[in-house]
Amino acid sequence: MKGTAGRSASASTVVFTVPNVISFVRILAIPVYWWLIVRAETTTAGLIVFIGVVATDWVDGYVARRTGRVSELGKVLDPVADRLAIASGLVALVIRGVFPLWAAVLILVRDASTLLIGAALLAARRIRLDVRFLGKIATFTLMGAIPGIAWGNLGLPLGDVTLACGWVAFFLGIVEYYLAAGLYVADLRRAVE
Repeated sequence: MKGTAGRSASASTVVFTVPNVISFVRILAIPVYWWLIVRAETTTAGLIVFIGVVATDWVDGYVARRTGRVSELGKVLDPVADRLAIASGLVALVIRGVFPLWAAVLILVRDASTLLIGAALLAARRIRLDVRFLGKIATFTLMGAIPGIAWGNLGLPLGDVTLACGWVAFFLGIVEYYLAAGLYVADLRRAVE
């Protein structure tokens, strides 16, 4: 998708759609996996729930497009659910000691700086930026990297493989993440001019 400013004519203002409910359920699952991850005796279960939540990232958008139920709320709710899922998972994994703080900070700083500041500016001017394909790829890559690294650090089955794959995906994903951030900043500049 191209990063353009504006409002899609095909998006509805309906709030209660199946895709939006899926996004809400993903958000409601956050405290569940967070609590499970930070407790040593349930960390693996929490990590599995976290993997399930981040793995369903594509479901709400897919259902919205396939059923023609794309909504303005969904266009905001889906990326918010993604950001909240990643941020809360990172915090829990760092607290548990199975994901390094420096790597979490690289992800969280990018999200806080580009998304929160940009969202505030865009909301004030009633402008919305479309999600860029590179941003989706970066998010997908990091959503695989984070649990892979944690899985390996927990010493779970195939831990060495998931740890190595997780780090490769992390470094690739973080580069994509910051390149996408640069594109969003350029989109934001054009939108507010």
